[in-house]
Amino acid sequence: MQYPVQSLDGPPEPKVRRFTEPLKFLPLLLVWSIIVGLYAIYTVLHILPMLQLEVPEASRDKVAEHQGYIQAIAFNSITFLVLVCYLRSVLTHPGQIPDNDPSWTFQPQDLRAGSREKDKETNLPLLQEQKRSGERRHCKWCGKYKPDRCHHCRVCRMCILKMDHHCPWLYNCVGFKNHKYFFLLLLYSAIDTHFITWTMYPSVNGALDPATPFLRMFLLLFGETLSGLIAMAAMMFFLFHIWLMLRAMTTIEFCEKSVKRVQQNYSFDRGVIGNLKAVLGPNVLLWLLPCSRPEGDGLSFICEQTPLSAASNTSKK
Repeated sequence: MQYPVQSLDGPPEPKVRRFTEPLKFLPLLLVWSIIVGLYAIYTVLHILPMLQLEVPEASRDKVAEHQGYIQAIAFNSITFLVLVCYLRSVLTHPGQIPDNDPSWTFQPQDLRAGSREKDKETNLPLLQEQKRSGERRHCKWCGKYKPDRCHHCRVCRMCILKMDHHCPWLYNCVGFKNHKYFFLLLLYSAIDTHFITWTMYPSVNGALDPATPFLRMFLLLFGETLSGLIAMAAMMFFLFHIWLMLRAMTTIEFCEKSVKRVQQNYSFDRGVIGNLKAVLGPNVLLWLLPCSRPEGDGLSFICEQTPLSAASNTSKK
């Protein structure tokens, strides 16, 4: 859907509340159907036969039973983390430019008065990204100045702080406040689907026996194929986002630099540990848990050109 371009002298585009378009829930329903389907196939057709609950205890295969309990605990633990990360990715607002801060409100006369002189009078933080003319970036739809790494999403109809990309499978943008949850979602999805693929293989191999009911054989083969495909896709996306995180880049910044060949004279790289903390949070012990978001407000970032005094103030926010 195309949205009309807002005139610089006109009012900003009216805001749209989240989760008000029913058709955009279809990708979410597909994701949930895949999660529930794989969970049911793995539990009913793989775990429960290994536990042998209907077999007298004296006649059970103790090795298979022990492996079944271990796999059940591991599978449910990883799946729980997948669900938490997915819900937090969907429900957490990625962050937007403050409405009650006049220093971010764009006034068309600022361009006519000369942005460089106006910048000296505003309370905007030290920004690195500028237009080719040297003026501050501003959003013609939201009527606000853009912080560094902020981009307007035409699907969400708002400017997203440190926008990585818009994900239809989340019905949400991935930005400053939910980037960690999305990253962990890729991690645990890859682990979970790989776990299903490799541990369920003996059950799939056993289902190839001609005496196996067709429905059981079909569901096991379907679950094995689906989990294998998702495992490969999730691993590829996860490795790509690791690479982006270590280089202190978002998906949008990667596309701008590679596709449009934008020459940037600044970098948000803070070293390996600093880049990891910028996404996973300051506490190393909580990096792999869906909590403890990174420090800061998403409006300003430390980069190579940031003076030490400004960098100190930014890290304290």
